[in-house]
Amino acid sequence: MPTDGGVAAVALAESAATKVAAYVHVPFCRRICPYCDFAVVAGTDLADRYVSAICAEIQRAEPFDDPLAAIAFGGGTPTALGPRALEQMLAAIESRFGVASDVEISIEANPEDLNPSTARELTAVGFGRISLGVQSFDDDVLSALGRVHTADQAWEAVGAARDTFASVNIDLIFGTPGEQLRSWESSVITALESGIDHLSTYSLTVERGTGLSRAVLAGAPAPDPDLQAEQWLRAADLAGGAGMVRYETSNYARAGHAVVYNLVTWAQGEYAAFGNGAHDHRDGLRSWNVRRVDRYIERIEQGDSAKSGSERLGPWEREVERVMLGLRRAAGVRAGAAGQRLVTSEGGVALRDAGILEVAGDRLRIARPLLGDGVSRALLALAPGDC
Repeated sequence: MPTDGGVAAVALAESAATKVAAYVHVPFCRRICPYCDFAVVAGTDLADRYVSAICAEIQRAEPFDDPLAAIAFGGGTPTALGPRALEQMLAAIESRFGVASDVEISIEANPEDLNPSTARELTAVGFGRISLGVQSFDDDVLSALGRVHTADQAWEAVGAARDTFASVNIDLIFGTPGEQLRSWESSVITALESGIDHLSTYSLTVERGTGLSRAVLAGAPAPDPDLQAEQWLRAADLAGGAGMVRYETSNYARAGHAVVYNLVTWAQGEYAAFGNGAHDHRDGLRSWNVRRVDRYIERIEQGDSAKSGSERLGPWEREVERVMLGLRRAAGVRAGAAGQRLVTSEGGVALRDAGILEVAGDRLRIARPLLGDGVSRALLALAPGDC
């Protein structure tokens, strides 16, 4: 199972901690998928006011000392707004924060919204990276997931993206009830054969309050964790065989195409976030905006802050978080105070003996990612210490 824990990968992972980034949340979707628990709404009735609110929130934000290394537009479906609105928000960020010469500017999109013309418009605005929510190349699975697009539409969208964007990612979901292993394998193979630069694979989870959750409570089948484990392993093998490197639990990339924005968040770097429900991390303070779209707009229009909560971790909690986030990466993380305590604890020794936690010099990494939750539990079980 190919991973990348070598010198170059370690340098890339650790350097991300010194970079700064920004995130823009766009909550609008054609309809809400049954498994989705994000801060989203169906339709675009509030789009004009929302874009104005985003730009106002950006203008009130304090710039970083350094220019942005990455800007990510997510949601929701950012492309639901159209290129001109996206350009307006992107221009506001670039004007307020400044951007590095090699800044990564990425956007999420659904296959049904992307064609050659739209792809050219998005790249003209400034987006160099696109992440397509394909989820599957099997029409039956797409129907079960409540997706709007078809497998053929997904294939056409990937082609349009590859012809236009500097970096193309596909998102796939595994664990859909009723999906057989051969269907999952076929979707992964199709994605890899399309010539993409990055692949993200996510397990279907039953989140409280979603349509999927209500269906499962009513007797519908839930995802099978054993099958999901098998699907994860198969995707890792297929991606590695296609020349991609796993650099995070379920993310694979060709050389030079790891997601900078994600690397910043996993390295405990700083990032500003704008929009309803958006979470940011600045100067050791984690804060989040009000979740409802209408309330977010109203607060901004009234000149108030959109923040609905915040927390500042103590030195020990921050150190534990650093190790937990860093262990998501295949390159692992510098042990530090929490890591050193972990490897000598009873739980840590058991994890090492089981071949789950690997120690190499002053670094830790998870050698068996499917069992990584045990490492998190062992970390959280440690008594607070000095950093």
